[in-house]
Amino acid sequence: MSSNVISTDVLIVGGGPAGLSMAIDLANRLKQKGEEKKIMLIEKGSEIGSHILSGAVIRPKVFKDLLNVEEFEGIPFDSKVEGEDVVMKLSTGGAARLPFHPPYMSNEGNYIASLGQVCKYLATVAETKGVEIYAGFAVDEIVYENGKVVGVKTKDTGVDHHGTKQKNYQEGTVVKAKITILAEGTRGSLAKKVIDRYGLQGKNPQIYSLGVKEIWSVPEGNIAAGAVYHTFGYPLNDKEEFGGGFIYGLSQNRVAIGLVVGLDYPDPSFDIHAAMQIWKTHPEVSKFLEGGTILEFGAKTLPEGGWYSIPKYYSDNLMILGDSAGFLSTPRLKGIHLAVRSGICAAEAAEAALLKGDTSEKALSKYETLVNDSFIYKELYPTRNMRAVMQDGMVLGGLKMGIQLLTGGACLMVPEVEADFDTTQAASKFHGIPFAQRFAGKLTFDKKRTFDKVTSVYQSKAMHDEVQPIHLVVNDPDLFQAVNIEQYGLSEAAFCPAEVYELHVNKEGKKSLRLHAENCVHCKTCDIKSPNGGITWTVPYGGDGPEYTYM
Repeated sequence: MSSNVISTDVLIVGGGPAGLSMAIDLANRLKQKGEEKKIMLIEKGSEIGSHILSGAVIRPKVFKDLLNVEEFEGIPFDSKVEGEDVVMKLSTGGAARLPFHPPYMSNEGNYIASLGQVCKYLATVAETKGVEIYAGFAVDEIVYENGKVVGVKTKDTGVDHHGTKQKNYQEGTVVKAKITILAEGTRGSLAKKVIDRYGLQGKNPQIYSLGVKEIWSVPEGNIAAGAVYHTFGYPLNDKEEFGGGFIYGLSQNRVAIGLVVGLDYPDPSFDIHAAMQIWKTHPEVSKFLEGGTILEFGAKTLPEGGWYSIPKYYSDNLMILGDSAGFLSTPRLKGIHLAVRSGICAAEAAEAALLKGDTSEKALSKYETLVNDSFIYKELYPTRNMRAVMQDGMVLGGLKMGIQLLTGGACLMVPEVEADFDTTQAASKFHGIPFAQRFAGKLTFDKKRTFDKVTSVYQSKAMHDEVQPIHLVVNDPDLFQAVNIEQYGLSEAAFCPAEVYELHVNKEGKKSLRLHAENCVHCKTCDIKSPNGGITWTVPYGGDGPEYTYM
Protein backbone atom coordinates (compact mmCIF):
# COMPACT_ATOMS: atom_id res chain seq x y z
CA MET A 1 0.00 0.00 0.00
CA SER A 2 1.12 3.53 -0.72
CA SER A 3 2.79 5.48 2.04
CA ASN A 4 0.56 8.43 1.10
CA VAL A 5 -2.80 7.86 2.78
CA ILE A 6 -5.63 10.33 3.30
CA SER A 7 -9.18 9.78 4.54
CA THR A 8 -12.66 11.06 3.83
CA ASP A 9 -16.18 10.06 4.77
CA VAL A 10 -17.42 9.79 1.20
CA LEU A 11 -15.27 9.45 -1.90
CA ILE A 12 -16.79 9.95 -5.36
CA VAL A 13 -14.76 8.83 -8.40
CA GLY A 14 -15.97 10.74 -11.46
CA GLY A 15 -17.13 14.30 -12.08
CA GLY A 16 -20.07 13.64 -14.38
CA PRO A 17 -23.75 14.33 -13.69
CA ALA A 18 -24.20 11.30 -11.42
CA GLY A 19 -21.20 11.93 -9.17
CA LEU A 20 -21.78 15.68 -8.92
CA SER A 21 -25.48 15.24 -8.19
CA MET A 22 -24.70 12.76 -5.45
CA ALA A 23 -22.19 15.20 -3.93
CA ILE A 24 -24.63 18.13 -4.00
CA ASP A 25 -27.60 16.22 -2.62
CA LEU A 26 -25.59 14.55 0.15
CA ALA A 27 -24.05 17.88 1.17
CA ASN A 28 -27.54 19.41 1.34
CA ARG A 29 -28.89 16.53 3.42
CA LEU A 30 -26.04 16.55 5.91
CA LYS A 31 -26.26 20.31 6.33
CA GLN A 32 -29.98 20.03 7.09
CA LYS A 33 -29.17 17.48 9.81
CA GLY A 34 -26.33 19.63 11.20
CA GLU A 35 -23.83 16.89 10.41
CA GLU A 36 -20.29 17.61 9.29
CA LYS A 37 -18.93 14.96 6.95
CA LYS A 38 -16.16 15.18 4.42
CA ILE A 39 -17.16 14.61 0.79
CA MET A 40 -14.37 14.32 -1.78
CA LEU A 41 -14.69 13.97 -5.56
CA ILE A 42 -11.84 12.91 -7.87
CA GLU A 43 -11.99 13.47 -11.64
CA LYS A 44 -9.45 12.15 -14.18
CA GLY A 45 -9.98 14.97 -16.70
CA SER A 46 -7.82 18.07 -16.45
CA GLU A 47 -10.92 19.92 -15.25
CA ILE A 48 -14.55 19.11 -14.66
CA GLY A 49 -16.23 18.75 -18.05
CA SER A 50 -13.13 18.11 -20.16
CA HIS A 51 -14.02 14.42 -20.58
CA ILE A 52 -17.79 14.88 -20.71
CA LEU A 53 -19.67 14.22 -23.96
CA SER A 54 -23.37 13.78 -24.61
CA GLY A 55 -25.91 14.63 -27.32
CA ALA A 56 -27.36 16.33 -25.30
CA VAL A 57 -31.06 16.98 -25.01
CA ILE A 58 -31.77 17.20 -21.30
CA ARG A 59 -34.98 16.66 -19.38
CA PRO A 60 -34.70 19.47 -16.80
CA LYS A 61 -37.28 18.43 -14.20
CA VAL A 62 -34.94 16.26 -12.12
CA PHE A 63 -32.62 19.23 -11.54
CA LYS A 64 -35.46 20.95 -9.68
CA ASP A 65 -35.28 18.11 -7.13
CA LEU A 66 -31.53 18.60 -6.81
CA LEU A 67 -31.12 22.38 -6.77
CA ASN A 68 -32.87 25.34 -5.19
CA VAL A 69 -34.62 27.86 -7.46
CA GLU A 70 -31.63 30.16 -7.80
CA GLU A 71 -29.25 27.28 -8.51
CA PHE A 72 -31.63 25.78 -11.07
CA GLU A 73 -31.95 29.07 -12.92
CA GLY A 74 -28.18 29.20 -13.25
CA ILE A 75 -27.87 25.94 -15.21
CA PRO A 76 -26.25 26.83 -18.56
CA PHE A 77 -28.82 25.24 -20.85
CA ASP A 78 -28.16 26.33 -24.42
CA SER A 79 -31.53 26.33 -26.18
CA LYS A 80 -35.03 25.16 -25.38
CA VAL A 81 -36.31 22.61 -27.88
CA GLU A 82 -38.63 24.56 -30.15
CA GLY A 83 -41.27 23.28 -32.54
CA GLU A 84 -41.76 19.70 -33.58
CA ASP A 85 -38.93 17.17 -33.60
CA VAL A 86 -38.32 15.84 -37.10
CA VAL A 87 -37.51 12.18 -37.70
CA MET A 88 -36.29 11.17 -41.14
CA LYS A 89 -35.66 7.83 -42.79
CA LEU A 90 -32.63 8.37 -45.03
CA SER A 91 -31.89 6.37 -48.16
CA THR A 92 -29.21 6.69 -50.81
CA GLY A 93 -31.73 8.45 -53.02
CA GLY A 94 -33.30 10.84 -50.58
CA ALA A 95 -35.26 10.98 -47.34
CA ALA A 96 -38.78 10.44 -46.06
CA ARG A 97 -40.10 12.33 -43.08
CA LEU A 98 -42.08 10.10 -40.74
CA PRO A 99 -45.74 11.17 -40.58
CA PHE A 100 -45.86 10.32 -36.86
CA HIS A 101 -43.55 10.82 -33.90
CA PRO A 102 -42.09 7.56 -32.55
CA PRO A 103 -43.04 6.81 -28.94
CA TYR A 104 -40.46 7.79 -26.31
CA MET A 105 -38.78 10.32 -28.62
CA SER A 106 -40.71 13.47 -27.73
CA ASN A 107 -38.51 16.34 -26.50
CA GLU A 108 -41.21 18.81 -25.56
CA GLY A 109 -40.03 20.93 -22.64
CA ASN A 110 -36.44 19.71 -22.93
CA TYR A 111 -33.27 21.72 -23.45
CA ILE A 112 -30.28 21.27 -25.74
CA ALA A 113 -27.07 21.76 -23.79
CA SER A 114 -23.40 20.98 -23.47
CA LEU A 115 -23.29 18.41 -20.67
CA GLY A 116 -19.67 19.42 -20.06
CA GLN A 117 -20.75 22.99 -19.37
CA VAL A 118 -23.59 21.77 -17.13
CA CYS A 119 -21.13 19.64 -15.14
CA LYS A 120 -18.77 22.59 -14.73
CA TYR A 121 -21.65 24.54 -13.27
CA LEU A 122 -22.68 21.69 -10.95
CA ALA A 123 -19.10 21.52 -9.70
CA THR A 124 -19.21 25.18 -8.66
CA VAL A 125 -22.48 24.51 -6.81
CA ALA A 126 -20.95 21.49 -5.08
CA GLU A 127 -17.89 23.45 -3.98
CA THR A 128 -20.02 26.17 -2.39
CA LYS A 129 -21.49 23.41 -0.22
CA GLY A 130 -18.07 22.25 0.98
CA VAL A 131 -17.44 19.38 -1.43
CA GLU A 132 -13.72 18.98 -2.15
CA ILE A 133 -13.13 18.47 -5.89
CA TYR A 134 -9.78 17.38 -7.31
CA ALA A 135 -9.49 17.24 -11.10
CA GLY A 136 -6.54 15.82 -13.02
CA PHE A 137 -6.11 12.71 -10.86
CA ALA A 138 -6.51 9.24 -12.36
CA VAL A 139 -7.61 6.38 -10.10
CA ASP A 140 -6.50 2.92 -11.15
CA GLU A 141 -6.88 0.69 -8.10
CA ILE A 142 -9.57 -0.28 -5.63
CA VAL A 143 -8.26 -0.71 -2.09
CA TYR A 144 -9.66 -3.67 -0.14
CA GLU A 145 -9.42 -4.72 3.49
CA ASN A 146 -10.85 -8.02 4.65
CA GLY A 147 -12.37 -8.45 1.21
CA LYS A 148 -14.31 -5.18 1.37
CA VAL A 149 -13.82 -1.91 -0.49
CA VAL A 150 -12.23 0.72 1.76
CA GLY A 151 -11.12 3.26 -0.86
CA VAL A 152 -8.99 3.75 -3.94
CA LYS A 153 -5.44 4.55 -5.01
CA THR A 154 -4.50 7.17 -7.57
CA LYS A 155 -2.13 6.24 -10.38
CA ASP A 156 1.64 6.39 -9.88
CA THR A 157 3.22 8.94 -12.21
CA GLY A 158 6.73 9.44 -13.53
CA VAL A 159 7.07 5.89 -14.90
CA ASP A 160 8.29 5.04 -18.42
CA HIS A 161 7.01 2.46 -20.94
CA HIS A 162 9.00 -0.29 -19.23
CA GLY A 163 7.79 0.50 -15.72
CA THR A 164 11.04 2.17 -14.73
CA LYS A 165 10.70 5.01 -12.25
CA GLN A 166 11.95 8.34 -13.58
CA LYS A 167 13.33 11.33 -11.68
CA ASN A 168 9.85 12.81 -11.53
CA TYR A 169 8.29 9.63 -10.07
CA GLN A 170 5.44 10.22 -7.69
CA GLU A 171 3.68 7.44 -5.87
CA GLY A 172 -0.10 7.47 -6.02
CA THR A 173 -2.18 8.36 -2.99
CA VAL A 174 -4.48 5.98 -1.16
CA VAL A 175 -7.80 7.63 -0.36
CA LYS A 176 -9.72 5.72 2.29
CA ALA A 177 -13.44 6.30 2.68
CA LYS A 178 -16.39 5.00 4.64
CA ILE A 179 -18.31 4.91 1.36
CA THR A 180 -16.76 4.78 -2.11
CA ILE A 181 -18.93 5.93 -5.01
CA LEU A 182 -18.06 4.86 -8.56
CA ALA A 183 -19.47 7.33 -11.08
CA GLU A 184 -16.91 6.88 -13.85
CA GLY A 185 -19.29 6.93 -16.80
CA THR A 186 -19.68 4.16 -19.37
CA ARG A 187 -17.59 1.01 -18.81
CA GLY A 188 -15.98 2.42 -15.67
CA SER A 189 -12.62 0.70 -15.23
CA LEU A 190 -12.99 0.45 -11.44
CA ALA A 191 -16.65 -0.55 -11.65
CA LYS A 192 -15.66 -3.28 -14.08
CA LYS A 193 -13.17 -4.64 -11.55
CA VAL A 194 -15.55 -4.74 -8.58
CA ILE A 195 -18.39 -6.18 -10.67
CA ASP A 196 -16.08 -9.02 -11.71
CA ARG A 197 -14.62 -9.51 -8.22
CA TYR A 198 -17.97 -9.68 -6.45
CA GLY A 199 -19.99 -11.30 -9.25
CA LEU A 200 -22.39 -8.38 -9.52
CA GLN A 201 -23.25 -8.92 -13.21
CA GLY A 202 -26.82 -8.47 -14.41
CA LYS A 203 -29.05 -11.11 -15.96
CA ASN A 204 -27.77 -10.13 -19.43
CA PRO A 205 -24.34 -8.87 -20.44
CA GLN A 206 -24.21 -5.12 -20.91
CA ILE A 207 -24.22 -4.06 -24.56
CA TYR A 208 -23.20 -0.67 -25.88
CA SER A 209 -23.35 1.80 -28.71
CA LEU A 210 -20.68 4.22 -29.89
CA GLY A 211 -21.59 7.81 -30.59
CA VAL A 212 -19.34 10.12 -32.62
CA LYS A 213 -20.15 13.81 -32.40
CA GLU A 214 -19.07 17.10 -33.93
CA ILE A 215 -19.83 20.73 -33.14
CA TRP A 216 -19.93 23.12 -36.11
CA SER A 217 -20.14 26.86 -36.59
CA VAL A 218 -22.49 27.54 -39.51
CA PRO A 219 -23.85 30.56 -41.35
CA GLU A 220 -26.92 32.24 -39.95
CA GLY A 221 -30.08 30.61 -41.26
CA ASN A 222 -28.69 27.08 -41.64
CA ILE A 223 -30.55 25.86 -38.54
CA ALA A 224 -32.63 27.44 -35.80
CA ALA A 225 -31.51 27.26 -32.19
CA GLY A 226 -33.62 24.60 -30.48
CA ALA A 227 -34.31 22.61 -33.66
CA VAL A 228 -34.08 18.83 -33.24
CA TYR A 229 -33.73 16.31 -36.08
CA HIS A 230 -33.18 12.56 -35.84
CA THR A 231 -32.38 10.22 -38.71
CA PHE A 232 -32.24 6.48 -39.24
CA GLY A 233 -31.43 4.34 -42.23
CA TYR A 234 -28.56 5.40 -44.51
CA PRO A 235 -25.66 4.74 -44.20
CA LEU A 236 -26.58 1.89 -41.84
CA ASN A 237 -27.75 -1.52 -43.01
CA ASP A 238 -31.08 -2.09 -41.28
CA LYS A 239 -30.46 -5.83 -40.98
CA GLU A 240 -27.01 -5.61 -39.42
CA GLU A 241 -26.59 -2.23 -37.74
CA PHE A 242 -28.81 -0.49 -35.20
CA GLY A 243 -28.57 3.25 -34.74
CA GLY A 244 -29.17 6.68 -36.17
CA GLY A 245 -28.11 10.29 -36.37
CA PHE A 246 -28.95 13.50 -34.55
CA ILE A 247 -28.81 17.17 -35.56
CA TYR A 248 -29.37 19.79 -32.86
CA GLY A 249 -29.50 23.54 -33.40
CA LEU A 250 -27.50 25.54 -30.86
CA SER A 251 -27.19 29.21 -30.07
CA GLN A 252 -24.63 31.44 -31.82
CA ASN A 253 -25.20 29.70 -35.18
CA ARG A 254 -23.78 26.38 -34.10
CA VAL A 255 -25.01 22.85 -34.69
CA ALA A 256 -24.29 19.58 -32.88
CA ILE A 257 -24.36 16.50 -35.08
CA GLY A 258 -23.64 12.87 -34.40
CA LEU A 259 -24.12 9.26 -35.39
CA VAL A 260 -24.79 6.58 -32.76
CA VAL A 261 -24.44 2.89 -33.68
CA GLY A 262 -24.89 -0.23 -31.58
CA LEU A 263 -21.69 -2.21 -31.13
CA ASP A 264 -23.41 -5.56 -31.71
CA TYR A 265 -22.88 -5.45 -35.49
CA PRO A 266 -21.16 -8.46 -37.15
CA ASP A 267 -18.90 -6.88 -39.82
CA PRO A 268 -15.33 -6.81 -38.44
CA SER A 269 -14.48 -3.97 -40.83
CA PHE A 270 -17.40 -1.69 -39.93
CA ASP A 271 -16.15 1.83 -39.12
CA ILE A 272 -18.54 4.12 -37.22
CA HIS A 273 -16.30 7.19 -37.59
CA ALA A 274 -16.18 6.72 -41.38
CA ALA A 275 -19.92 6.00 -41.45
CA MET A 276 -20.54 9.37 -39.81
CA GLN A 277 -18.44 11.13 -42.44
CA ILE A 278 -20.50 9.43 -45.15
CA TRP A 279 -23.72 10.32 -43.31
CA LYS A 280 -22.70 14.00 -43.37
CA THR A 281 -22.59 13.97 -47.18
CA HIS A 282 -26.30 13.08 -47.43
CA PRO A 283 -28.17 16.16 -48.72
CA GLU A 284 -30.56 16.15 -45.75
CA VAL A 285 -27.57 16.41 -43.39
CA SER A 286 -25.04 18.38 -45.43
CA LYS A 287 -27.45 21.29 -45.91
CA PHE A 288 -27.08 22.16 -42.23
CA LEU A 289 -23.26 22.30 -42.55
CA GLU A 290 -23.07 24.25 -45.82
CA GLY A 291 -20.49 27.05 -45.49
CA GLY A 292 -19.62 26.01 -41.94
CA THR A 293 -16.46 25.02 -40.08
CA ILE A 294 -15.95 22.30 -37.51
CA LEU A 295 -15.18 23.38 -33.96
CA GLU A 296 -14.84 20.14 -32.05
CA PHE A 297 -14.97 16.33 -32.30
CA GLY A 298 -15.51 13.64 -29.71
CA ALA A 299 -16.67 10.08 -29.15
CA LYS A 300 -18.39 8.22 -26.33
CA THR A 301 -19.92 4.80 -25.68
CA LEU A 302 -23.37 4.38 -24.13
CA PRO A 303 -24.71 1.43 -22.08
CA GLU A 304 -27.80 0.24 -23.97
CA GLY A 305 -28.61 -3.15 -22.48
CA GLY A 306 -31.42 -1.85 -20.29
CA TRP A 307 -32.91 -3.21 -17.10
CA TYR A 308 -31.70 -6.80 -17.45
CA SER A 309 -28.11 -5.69 -18.07
CA ILE A 310 -27.86 -3.55 -14.93
CA PRO A 311 -25.49 -5.10 -12.37
CA LYS A 312 -26.05 -5.18 -8.63
CA TYR A 313 -24.92 -1.62 -7.97
CA TYR A 314 -24.00 -1.69 -4.29
CA SER A 315 -21.90 -3.74 -1.88
CA ASP A 316 -20.18 -3.16 1.45
CA ASN A 317 -19.02 0.48 1.53
CA LEU A 318 -19.72 0.82 -2.20
CA MET A 319 -22.29 2.21 -4.64
CA ILE A 320 -22.20 2.48 -8.46
CA LEU A 321 -24.00 5.34 -10.22
CA GLY A 322 -25.16 6.57 -13.61
CA ASP A 323 -23.73 5.12 -16.81
CA SER A 324 -21.34 2.95 -14.79
CA ALA A 325 -24.42 1.10 -13.52
CA GLY A 326 -26.11 1.11 -16.95
CA PHE A 327 -28.89 3.59 -16.14
CA LEU A 328 -29.82 4.67 -19.66
CA SER A 329 -33.14 4.66 -21.52
CA THR A 330 -32.44 3.08 -24.90
CA PRO A 331 -35.68 4.13 -26.64
CA ARG A 332 -35.08 7.73 -25.63
CA LEU A 333 -31.28 7.47 -25.86
CA LYS A 334 -31.18 9.53 -22.68
CA GLY A 335 -29.33 8.88 -19.45
CA ILE A 336 -28.57 12.29 -17.93
CA HIS A 337 -31.80 12.55 -15.93
CA LEU A 338 -31.35 8.94 -14.81
CA ALA A 339 -27.76 9.66 -13.75
CA VAL A 340 -28.90 12.64 -11.68
CA ARG A 341 -31.69 10.62 -10.07
CA SER A 342 -29.28 7.78 -9.27
CA GLY A 343 -27.05 10.35 -7.56
CA ILE A 344 -29.99 11.61 -5.49
CA CYS A 345 -30.98 8.05 -4.54
CA ALA A 346 -27.39 7.23 -3.57
CA ALA A 347 -27.14 10.40 -1.49
CA GLU A 348 -30.22 9.48 0.54
CA ALA A 349 -28.87 5.98 1.11
CA ALA A 350 -25.44 7.32 2.07
CA GLU A 351 -26.95 9.84 4.49
CA ALA A 352 -28.84 7.13 6.35
CA ALA A 353 -25.79 4.84 6.43
CA LEU A 354 -23.45 7.54 7.72
CA LEU A 355 -25.83 8.68 10.44
CA LYS A 356 -26.25 5.08 11.63
CA GLY A 357 -22.53 4.38 11.36
CA ASP A 358 -23.33 1.35 9.22
CA THR A 359 -22.10 1.28 5.60
CA SER A 360 -22.58 -2.45 5.08
CA GLU A 361 -24.17 -3.96 1.99
CA LYS A 362 -27.40 -4.40 3.93
CA ALA A 363 -27.48 -0.75 4.95
CA LEU A 364 -26.68 0.46 1.44
CA SER A 365 -29.39 -1.75 -0.06
CA LYS A 366 -31.61 1.28 0.59
CA TYR A 367 -30.09 2.62 -2.65
CA GLU A 368 -31.74 -0.19 -4.61
CA THR A 369 -35.06 0.41 -2.85
CA LEU A 370 -34.95 4.09 -3.73
CA VAL A 371 -34.04 3.35 -7.37
CA ASN A 372 -36.95 0.92 -7.66
CA ASP A 373 -39.33 3.52 -6.20
CA SER A 374 -38.11 6.19 -8.63
CA PHE A 375 -38.69 6.95 -12.29
CA ILE A 376 -35.52 4.97 -13.06
CA TYR A 377 -37.53 1.78 -12.62
CA LYS A 378 -40.66 3.29 -14.14
CA GLU A 379 -38.75 4.13 -17.34
CA LEU A 380 -36.43 1.16 -17.65
CA TYR A 381 -38.55 -1.83 -16.66
CA PRO A 382 -41.31 -1.36 -19.29
CA THR A 383 -38.59 -1.06 -21.96
CA ARG A 384 -36.50 -3.93 -20.59
CA ASN A 385 -36.48 -5.96 -23.84
CA MET A 386 -36.42 -3.15 -26.38
CA ARG A 387 -32.72 -3.17 -27.16
CA ALA A 388 -32.53 -6.96 -27.18
CA VAL A 389 -35.17 -7.33 -29.91
CA MET A 390 -33.28 -4.92 -32.17
CA GLN A 391 -30.72 -7.67 -32.63
CA ASP A 392 -33.36 -9.08 -35.02
CA GLY A 393 -32.90 -6.05 -37.29
CA MET A 394 -34.84 -2.81 -37.69
CA VAL A 395 -37.93 -4.36 -39.34
CA LEU A 396 -38.63 -7.40 -37.16
CA GLY A 397 -37.10 -5.72 -34.13
CA GLY A 398 -39.25 -2.65 -34.71
CA LEU A 399 -42.36 -4.85 -34.83
CA LYS A 400 -41.41 -6.51 -31.54
CA MET A 401 -40.72 -3.11 -30.02
CA GLY A 402 -44.24 -2.07 -30.99
CA ILE A 403 -45.65 -5.16 -29.27
CA GLN A 404 -43.82 -4.20 -26.09
CA LEU A 405 -45.40 -0.77 -26.14
CA LEU A 406 -48.78 -2.50 -25.87
CA THR A 407 -47.76 -5.11 -23.30
CA GLY A 408 -45.65 -3.04 -20.91
CA GLY A 409 -42.43 -4.67 -22.05
CA ALA A 410 -43.46 -8.31 -22.42
CA CYS A 411 -42.53 -9.98 -25.69
CA LEU A 412 -42.18 -13.51 -27.04
CA MET A 413 -39.06 -14.69 -28.87
CA VAL A 414 -36.64 -12.18 -27.33
CA PRO A 415 -33.17 -12.98 -28.70
CA GLU A 416 -30.45 -14.01 -26.29
CA VAL A 417 -28.27 -10.99 -25.64
CA GLU A 418 -24.62 -11.50 -26.52
CA ALA A 419 -21.72 -9.33 -25.40
CA ASP A 420 -20.64 -7.00 -28.19
CA PHE A 421 -17.26 -8.67 -28.69
CA ASP A 422 -19.04 -11.98 -29.29
CA THR A 423 -21.18 -10.59 -32.11
CA THR A 424 -18.18 -9.63 -34.26
CA GLN A 425 -17.55 -12.24 -36.93
CA ALA A 426 -14.18 -13.30 -38.26
CA ALA A 427 -13.49 -11.97 -41.74
CA SER A 428 -13.85 -15.45 -43.31
CA LYS A 429 -17.21 -16.01 -41.61
CA PHE A 430 -18.80 -12.68 -42.39
CA HIS A 431 -20.96 -13.17 -45.47
CA GLY A 432 -22.31 -9.67 -45.82
CA ILE A 433 -20.74 -6.90 -47.87
CA PRO A 434 -17.67 -5.55 -46.04
CA PHE A 435 -17.78 -1.88 -45.10
CA ALA A 436 -15.13 -0.67 -47.56
CA GLN A 437 -16.87 -2.47 -50.42
CA ARG A 438 -20.27 -1.05 -49.47
CA PHE A 439 -18.90 2.47 -49.61
CA ALA A 440 -16.30 2.20 -52.35
CA GLY A 441 -15.45 5.64 -53.67
CA LYS A 442 -16.84 7.41 -50.57
CA LEU A 443 -13.98 6.88 -48.13
CA THR A 444 -11.74 9.72 -49.27
CA PHE A 445 -12.32 12.66 -46.94
CA ASP A 446 -11.81 16.29 -47.97
CA LYS A 447 -10.89 17.67 -44.50
CA LYS A 448 -13.45 20.42 -45.01
CA ARG A 449 -16.77 18.63 -44.62
CA THR A 450 -15.45 15.15 -43.93
CA PHE A 451 -12.38 14.12 -41.95
CA ASP A 452 -10.00 11.25 -41.39
CA LYS A 453 -9.50 9.98 -37.86
CA VAL A 454 -6.19 11.74 -37.23
CA THR A 455 -7.79 15.08 -38.07
CA SER A 456 -10.69 14.28 -35.75
CA VAL A 457 -8.26 13.50 -32.92
CA TYR A 458 -6.74 16.95 -33.44
CA GLN A 459 -10.24 18.43 -33.19
CA SER A 460 -10.74 16.61 -29.86
CA LYS A 461 -7.55 18.24 -28.49
CA ALA A 462 -6.50 14.85 -27.08
CA MET A 463 -3.04 14.84 -25.48
CA HIS A 464 -1.13 12.20 -23.52
CA ASP A 465 2.24 11.95 -21.82
CA GLU A 466 3.94 9.65 -24.34
CA VAL A 467 6.58 8.36 -21.90
CA GLN A 468 4.10 6.72 -19.53
CA PRO A 469 3.17 3.03 -19.67
CA ILE A 470 0.70 2.37 -22.49
CA HIS A 471 -2.77 2.47 -20.96
CA LEU A 472 -4.26 0.14 -23.60
CA VAL A 473 -3.31 -3.38 -22.61
CA VAL A 474 -3.13 -6.23 -25.13
CA ASN A 475 -4.09 -9.04 -22.77
CA ASP A 476 -2.45 -11.93 -24.64
CA PRO A 477 -0.13 -10.74 -27.44
CA ASP A 478 0.24 -14.19 -29.04
CA LEU A 479 -3.51 -14.82 -29.11
CA PHE A 480 -4.10 -11.27 -30.34
CA GLN A 481 -1.73 -11.87 -33.26
CA ALA A 482 -3.24 -15.25 -34.14
CA VAL A 483 -6.89 -14.27 -33.77
CA ASN A 484 -7.52 -10.52 -33.69
CA ILE A 485 -5.07 -9.75 -36.47
CA GLU A 486 -4.97 -12.89 -38.61
CA GLN A 487 -8.65 -13.90 -38.36
CA TYR A 488 -10.43 -10.59 -37.77
CA GLY A 489 -8.12 -8.35 -39.80
CA LEU A 490 -7.57 -6.13 -36.73
CA SER A 491 -11.18 -5.02 -36.31
CA GLU A 492 -9.88 -2.61 -33.66
CA ALA A 493 -8.48 -0.43 -36.45
CA ALA A 494 -11.99 -0.12 -37.88
CA PHE A 495 -14.09 0.43 -34.78
CA CYS A 496 -11.72 2.77 -32.92
CA PRO A 497 -12.80 6.34 -33.81
CA ALA A 498 -9.36 7.79 -33.10
CA GLU A 499 -6.87 5.63 -35.07
CA VAL A 500 -5.27 4.21 -31.94
CA TYR A 501 -4.93 0.79 -33.62
CA GLU A 502 -3.07 0.51 -36.93
CA LEU A 503 -2.51 -2.64 -38.96
CA HIS A 504 1.07 -2.63 -40.24
CA VAL A 505 2.14 -4.95 -43.05
CA ASN A 506 5.87 -5.20 -43.78
CA LYS A 507 7.55 -6.03 -47.10
CA GLU A 508 7.27 -9.75 -46.43
CA GLY A 509 3.54 -9.41 -45.83
CA LYS A 510 3.75 -10.02 -42.08
CA LYS A 511 0.98 -8.25 -40.19
CA SER A 512 1.42 -6.55 -36.83
CA LEU A 513 -0.20 -4.02 -34.53
CA ARG A 514 1.02 -0.47 -34.21
CA LEU A 515 -0.50 1.19 -31.17
CA HIS A 516 -0.96 4.96 -31.00
CA ALA A 517 -2.18 5.36 -27.43
CA GLU A 518 -1.61 9.11 -27.57
CA ASN A 519 -4.63 9.38 -29.91
CA CYS A 520 -7.09 7.87 -27.42
CA VAL A 521 -10.26 9.86 -26.71
CA HIS A 522 -11.30 7.55 -23.84
CA CYS A 523 -14.46 6.15 -25.45
CA LYS A 524 -13.46 2.60 -24.32
CA THR A 525 -14.84 0.97 -27.47
CA CYS A 526 -11.77 -1.28 -27.61
CA ASP A 527 -12.47 -2.63 -24.12
CA ILE A 528 -16.01 -3.46 -25.24
CA LYS A 529 -15.73 -4.64 -28.87
CA SER A 530 -12.29 -6.23 -29.22
CA PRO A 531 -12.76 -9.92 -30.18
CA ASN A 532 -12.01 -12.33 -27.33
CA GLY A 533 -11.87 -9.38 -24.96
CA GLY A 534 -8.43 -8.75 -26.43
CA ILE A 535 -7.93 -5.21 -25.09
CA THR A 536 -8.27 -3.82 -21.59
CA TRP A 537 -8.63 -0.04 -21.30
CA THR A 538 -6.98 1.43 -18.20
CA VAL A 539 -6.66 5.02 -17.07
CA PRO A 540 -3.64 7.00 -18.29
CA TYR A 541 -2.18 9.81 -16.21
CA GLY A 542 -4.65 12.25 -14.75
CA GLY A 543 -5.35 15.18 -17.03
CA ASP A 544 -4.53 13.20 -20.17
CA GLY A 545 -7.04 12.57 -22.92
CA PRO A 546 -9.43 14.85 -24.79
CA GLU A 547 -10.03 18.47 -23.81
CA TYR A 548 -13.67 18.97 -24.69
CA THR A 549 -14.96 22.52 -24.44
CA TYR A 550 -18.62 22.32 -25.44
CA MET A 551 -19.39 18.62 -25.81
